[in-house]
Amino acid sequence: MSIPSTFGLSDFRSSGLFQLKAYLCPMASFEDFKFNRQILNAIADSGYTEPTPIQQKAIPPILNGQDVMGIAQTGTGKTAAYVLPLVMKLKYAQGEHARALILSPTRELAMQIEENIRKYSAYTDLRTVVVYGGIGPKTQIEQINKGVDIIVATPGRFMDIYLAGHIQTKPLQVLVLDEADKMMDMGFMPQINRILEVVPRKRQNLLFSATMSDKVHNLSANFLEFPTVVEVTPQATPAQTVKQQLYHVPNIKTKINLLKHLLDEEGNISKLIVFCKTRTAAEDVYKYLSRRFGEKDVRVLHANKGQNTRINSINSFKEDEVKILVATDVASRGIDVSNVSHVINFDVPVVIEDYVHRIGRTGRALQAGEAITFCNPAEEYYVAKIEKLIRQTIQVSPLPENVFVEQTPFEERQDQAREIDLQKRKENPDFKGAFHEKKTATQRKKFDAEKAKRNPRVAATKTKGLFKKNKKKH
Repeated sequence: MSIPSTFGLSDFRSSGLFQLKAYLCPMASFEDFKFNRQILNAIADSGYTEPTPIQQKAIPPILNGQDVMGIAQTGTGKTAAYVLPLVMKLKYAQGEHARALILSPTRELAMQIEENIRKYSAYTDLRTVVVYGGIGPKTQIEQINKGVDIIVATPGRFMDIYLAGHIQTKPLQVLVLDEADKMMDMGFMPQINRILEVVPRKRQNLLFSATMSDKVHNLSANFLEFPTVVEVTPQATPAQTVKQQLYHVPNIKTKINLLKHLLDEEGNISKLIVFCKTRTAAEDVYKYLSRRFGEKDVRVLHANKGQNTRINSINSFKEDEVKILVATDVASRGIDVSNVSHVINFDVPVVIEDYVHRIGRTGRALQAGEAITFCNPAEEYYVAKIEKLIRQTIQVSPLPENVFVEQTPFEERQDQAREIDLQKRKENPDFKGAFHEKKTATQRKKFDAEKAKRNPRVAATKTKGLFKKNKKKH
């Protein structure tokens, strides 16, 4: 029996379709999960002493073989929440074909998951292969052909290699969808449906997401069987350790001035991610920051950058070689970088769920962090929707006195007005606004010509009248 697509979390609780057993009681230490010594040693090497709330709630039912739906914000340890029991269940290398498949929306997150698996399986002989697009598949196929226990993949590349005949799905026992909401946003539903068609029907399914959108509901209806739902905080809730702040800024130049002021004044900014809405904006902000602080201290990350450049940028930021990372939302999910003190949203995200994932880059592992958002008049619409989503009001701070407020150029003012018109039209389809379509003279001529074709008599009368007028003039 599968889940009706219209169910919400409250529906799960009242329906009896999920199971919430006594094993969800808090576990004081990792030893309480009855992990073997190899896993406990790997956990100790990683420096962790006690499980996070999502790990306390998710690990027991996963070990028990149940389908699990985990709702948790980023930075709560949810990757380890499914990786640790997965390593425990698989135990050691066996056969030639994968027994577990983990799907990820981005190559960056896939690499991060693989890194976690290698860390927690360090004292086992389990074999893990990560496959993703952006590079040729030859090396990835060679690694799979050597024998594999766990495949971490982006949906598109997995299907490419499967259809080429290099992956056998019959031995699969566990299927994990991480960041399911992001996969839906990125349009991976067709690939996921195809994957669900080729994997065994008898398997354990795990779905983890920070938000529970309608698309994720629909996916869960096809994916999960009597799931245990674990939720450590209400969905789409930012971590409590993140202080949120909002500045109303009229234009891009003033945003740059405010960014400069914050970097000059905030002595406690030790590690910063600046999120931008577009690749062009990210490049512009990167060029400004690299001129100011030098290219050695700043990196930029977006989809136009090559695979090796993106990997090197993330690694440099993780290893504290650079202080500032400028990124589009390609980096906002799943990238586990410790000690990020601040996140600045240079632009407000249009996909409002991305706000939670952006600011989830700071305040991780119970550390304090600060998220600052710059908002122009056309972005206020999205801020209101974000506040509704997170069920919080973001604290508004006045612009500091020494931040110079630039005049908004005419073109930028027009762009903002158009965007506001579109927003109002979304809410009210009858709204016309300042930029509704008007027929030009050329359009009118075309309209008249088409009308003339359909009704020659009217056209002839108009032509005759026009001829008489011209005759009188002469």
